[in-house]
This record gives sequence, structure tokens and C-alpha cells, in this order.
Amino acid sequence: MSRLVGLGLLLAGVVYPFAVYFGLGHFAPWQFALLLGALWLARGLSGERRPGNLWMATFALGFCVLLGVFDSSLMLRWYPVLSSLFMLSLFGISLIFGPPVIERLARLTDPELSEVAIRYTRQVTQVWCLFFLGNALIAAALTLWAPLSWWTLYNGLISYGLMGLLFAGEWLVRQRVRGRA
Repeated sequence: MSRLVGLGLLLAGVVYPFAVYFGLGHFAPWQFALLLGALWLARGLSGERRPGNLWMATFALGFCVLLGVFDSSLMLRWYPVLSSLFMLSLFGISLIFGPPVIERLARLTDPELSEVAIRYTRQVTQVWCLFFLGNALIAAALTLWAPLSWWTLYNGLISYGLMGLLFAGEWLVRQRVRGRA
């Protein structure tokens, strides 16, 4: 059940900018708040005890409550900022309390990582932190000062393209690092 809720939140996050852009003429912001709130409530109640699940769900539910109360179309545009800040928090906290997120992912395929690989995964986690910080700042700037079409283009397409480039770039760097090791 928790995987289904997680998939629902992922899908909602991906289509969210387009849903806002095309849906504002048909739906009120409080209706978006109900849908997002239901997904985050299900996530919070799913019983899965991963780091950050409860505090993220609580914070997101607070955002949904405020969105529902104020019924503001401008407030709808802050959700991608919130999502990037969640990711920044997860990656950043993993650097402090360990193991870093990228190390955890690397250990899924190679449980016995070398010291060089552990340092490398820490650096990659730091790069992702910078990416999420930059993404949140750009999304916030677009929320405050850009037309909805620019906000939609960046948050619905460009930011995912940049993530893909970062994935691909990191994969290329990893191949070079492995070749030298």
C-alpha cells in the first residue's frame, strides 16, 4: 500500500505543474489541496518508517491546509519549491547522520563499497543537495516573478531535464572514476 501511495505522490509531483496550468480554469485551489492532502495523509499513515516520512507528511499536510483555507492560485505554485526543499532536506540530513542517500543506493548493487567509493557517493550526495537548492530557488523566483506559463515550463519540463542531465553526467563521471580505480 505504501508503495502505491509513494507512486501516487511521485506521479502527482510530475504532472502537478501541468495540472495547475490546465486545471485552474476548471478547479479551485482548495480542490488541489484536497487531492494532495489525501495523498500526503495516506503517506503519513502508511506506517512505513523511513527517515523523514512523518515530518514531510506533516509539513505537506500543513501546506495543504493553508492552501485549502486561503484557496489561493498563487499558493499552488509553491508546491514544487516545497518538493525540492524536501529532497534537499533528505539528502542533506543523510550527509549529517549517514549514510548518504547515494551511498545507500550504491549499496543496493554493491554492498561492499571501497573507501574511495564511499567518498565519491558522499560527494555525489553533496552535488544533489546543490541541485535541489538551486531548483528550489529557481522555482521560488518563477513563482514570485514569472508568468504561469514559464513556471509550468520550468517545473514541468526543464527541471526534470536538468535532473536527467545530472544523472547522465554523474554516470559518465562514475565510469571514469571506476576506470581509474
